[in-house]
Amino acid sequence: MKIIRNIPMAIEFMSALPELTKHKKNIYKYRDLEDFEKEREYILKATSTWGKRLIRDLNINLNIIGKENLPEKGPVVFVANHQGYGDIPVCCAALDKFQTGFIAKSSLQKLPFYGEWIQNIRSVMIDRGAPRESLRAIETAISYIHQGFSIVVFPEGHRSKGHEIGEFKKGSLRLATKPGVPVIPISINGTYKLFEEKGYMQGNFNVDFLIHPAIETAGMSRSEASNLAASVEQIVRKGLEELKSR
Repeated sequence: MKIIRNIPMAIEFMSALPELTKHKKNIYKYRDLEDFEKEREYILKATSTWGKRLIRDLNINLNIIGKENLPEKGPVVFVANHQGYGDIPVCCAALDKFQTGFIAKSSLQKLPFYGEWIQNIRSVMIDRGAPRESLRAIETAISYIHQGFSIVVFPEGHRSKGHEIGEFKKGSLRLATKPGVPVIPISINGTYKLFEEKGYMQGNFNVDFLIHPAIETAGMSRSEASNLAASVEQIVRKGLEELKSR
């Protein structure tokens, strides 16, 4: 029964795919030319139009708070809690000033059609069961940041599937502290309703997206960098509590 209920949403995600694929040629073109500014421009066009289309078609009321906290330009590392599959299109729709790749689990590479695109937008795939490969993946993410690309990371490492929030992994923000780029904490509430709440996809619900002030990591002491994940977790957790009380 749940498979049948998921068919309309599967059709919706497939119908939104051209928003990504129509920019593929230019993304590859400027990547090959190492014109990273133009590559970011076309990745942003792809992801923002894709995210906004899904938000519109699924009748998701996206309430963005604190957009004034976004800097004028990147690269930055966005750090958010992870309630569900809906976090990715919501981030793409809300962060429409920035090209954003994601730190994602390697199994997503197997998604039909979308697996390729997760990587094409400068995401980094991590196999959490292989620590050495994960370290190499983080180094890849750092190299992308040095080239000017922004990254979204979900430091819990898994979907909470509801209102709760898990512990942020201590080393998860090394990709920000090593290159010394700003970290922007984000509290998200409501995305679990897309799929996780009932085990099948649905629409017509509210999502709150709270953007906190940036945290500068350039010049951080080793102790401050080591405690950054815990500090950001506190900010995100407090923001989530505020959103839940609305």
